[in-house]
Amino acid sequence: MTADARSPEDMLADVDLFAGLSRRQLKKLFDHGRTVPHESGKQVSAEGLGALAFHLILDGRVTVSVGGTEVRTLGSGDYFGEISMIDGKPRSATVTAVEPTTTLAIPHQDFERLLADEPDFARGLLVNLCARVRDAEAR
Repeated sequence: MTADARSPEDMLADVDLFAGLSRRQLKKLFDHGRTVPHESGKQVSAEGLGALAFHLILDGRVTVSVGGTEVRTLGSGDYFGEISMIDGKPRSATVTAVEPTTTLAIPHQDFERLLADEPDFARGLLVNLCARVRDAEAR
């Protein structure tokens, strides 16, 4: 698979979860991330364990499994780990690289620090999460 032509910063800006954030807030979030390579076959996160980070796939593909059943494949621009990043609880799925994959990982602790230091960051995120809940309820 070829790398996404967009910059990692632009890819992060396209994440629907962060739609309510300003460019400055997105930059702060990006600055707390680190690029992590994952070899094909590597388990990036395990269901029930506490690898507490958000991962944005910059390049490559992963499979997502719940209870040992594969439920989807994610690729460049997709993300996982947002729930654990926000609530700090164990992973709800296992994610495994199916080819060499690179992610931008944002640790839970750094995310928590941003929420504490930037009330507007937290407010923008809450508004977006409320919109997602309303959308889910409408279905």
